[in-house]
Amino acid sequence: MKVIAFNGSARKDGNTALLISHVFEELQKENIHTEMIQLAEQKIHGCRACYKCFNLKNKKCFFDDDIINTCIAKMEESDGIILASPTYFGDISSEIKALIDRAGFVARANNNMLARKIGAGIITMRRAGALHAFDSLNHFFLIQSMIIPGSVYWNIGIGREKGEVAKDQEGINTMHILGENMAWLLKKTGK
Repeated sequence: MKVIAFNGSARKDGNTALLISHVFEELQKENIHTEMIQLAEQKIHGCRACYKCFNLKNKKCFFDDDIINTCIAKMEESDGIILASPTYFGDISSEIKALIDRAGFVARANNNMLARKIGAGIITMRRAGALHAFDSLNHFFLIQSMIIPGSVYWNIGIGREKGEVAKDQEGINTMHILGENMAWLLKKTGK
């Protein structure tokens, strides 16, 4: 079993990556392979609405000039997908939004290829807007017919400066329980 995580933060190895690592700890305890792709410093652009993915049906975005097709391939080969983002102006980062839009179109164009995979969203925030951002990630999972595990609270960590989220014990605990629940669900569904 494998879980791929996409860190949509502009800061590599920042608070969002730290929260992902806590989920990964629990998955690794259950011998689930984990991999994180950090979108920071990567070339990435939004969907151009050309609909060529619906014509070609090759499990790729027609535009192969950035990291998106690598991400889509990783999503397809994984049993679980984590999308993680900081809260920017009450919503997700433009990098993770570009991934959602383009991967979503490709998945739907190819017989809903992400259906029944396990999906979990993670949000970091400084002060507010996290629930809307969290909803944005969950909307992707739901429209793709994916299965979403819960935790003891919404999958949110609070911290602004790099590493500050480590002080949010409730957020860290939420990530550990999310990891436990994700592992349990992966094993129950045979993914």
